[in-house]
Amino acid sequence: MPAAKPRTRSSTTKPTISPSPGQEPTEGTVLTAVASEGATVAVVGGKEGLTLDESAVVGTDGPEVAGDDKDDDAAAPAAEDEWEDEEESEALRKARKDAELTASADSVRAYLKQIGKVALLNAEEEVDLAKRIEAGLYAAERLRQLAEAGSKPSTQVRRDLNWIVRDGERAKNHLLEANLRLVVSLAKRYTGRGMAFLDLIQEGNLGLIRAVEKFDYTKGYKFSTYATWWIRQAITRAMADQARTIRIPVHMVEVINKLGRIQRELLQDLGREATPEELAKEMDITPEKVLEIQQYAREPISLDQNIGDEGDSQLGDFIEDSEAVVAVDAVSFTLMQDQLTSVLQTLSEREAGVVRLRFGLTDGQPRTLDEIGQVYGVTRERIRQIESKTMSKLRHPSRSQVLRDYLD
Repeated sequence: MPAAKPRTRSSTTKPTISPSPGQEPTEGTVLTAVASEGATVAVVGGKEGLTLDESAVVGTDGPEVAGDDKDDDAAAPAAEDEWEDEEESEALRKARKDAELTASADSVRAYLKQIGKVALLNAEEEVDLAKRIEAGLYAAERLRQLAEAGSKPSTQVRRDLNWIVRDGERAKNHLLEANLRLVVSLAKRYTGRGMAFLDLIQEGNLGLIRAVEKFDYTKGYKFSTYATWWIRQAITRAMADQARTIRIPVHMVEVINKLGRIQRELLQDLGREATPEELAKEMDITPEKVLEIQQYAREPISLDQNIGDEGDSQLGDFIEDSEAVVAVDAVSFTLMQDQLTSVLQTLSEREAGVVRLRFGLTDGQPRTLDEIGQVYGVTRERIRQIESKTMSKLRHPSRSQVLRDYLD
């Protein structure tokens, strides 16, 4: 199927907003849109100043329709079946690993190629786009005010206001696309700090959007100068929130970066690593605070990280688990429990029960004499007598000898 031909607007007239004839522009005045041949100025409150770009009149109503890809789609499943049936060899695994490493670089090249198609803007073009954006925002506000007031403007007024809104959106997109390369150049300065390059670009683009929304062309500054601050702020905040496994507050990240910068400067000046006292003097803080900041700056290491020349061992294999059960201790504890059970079986049922409850041998919770007395329905004194008698029996060598070996 051939690609669909994009449609263009049938009219080249550009609407101009002005008050109704014979009226002074006041708050809530319903504006009348006048479409005239070659009109380029939107009159707001009786003053000219919102210039619209003549080139924005002609636009496409829809994207181009891609060609027929059915043949390629039909061949894809067959290729996937052949891939699954193929035995995975060492060379194939290496190829997959290489493909993963180069996937990010390929994405960056494709992105740079795409944004490079938009030409850079000069100062006059930036101002012209900013005026169109302002006109679009004004027209959107007028539509909102008319809707809230319950007014029903004429079809022509509504159509012209909607057109100006859409033209402002096109101007905003144009200003964004023309400055995407600025984001890439700034994002390169923050690579290698815990975030992927494409993620840095994405966060920088969010800052660029904010810059377009806040840009005031009447100040006379170039847009790139203004947008640089917003892009850097978006990138640095994203790094503070996402780059570390354990999040560090933004203000502390700034202190850590300052400490790192001073460390590098002193290394060049002194020819050695600076001491905490020297760093504290440069930052006007105490040496203890410097050590604390250095602790915060440490990066966590994964226990699954491969180490060694061949990478066949992991870091976790060389770290002792202080909570792991020692086999010798586990076996000794099991044997002691068996011996203790055998000794208690030589006592009467009540005597063995009192000992188990008194020392928590069953559930690890020792009971008081009153609690045991309630269990057996006798007084506290009676339980004390039974305990005393039973302990005397357990001290007899015939019973105690088998348990003495487990004492430290």
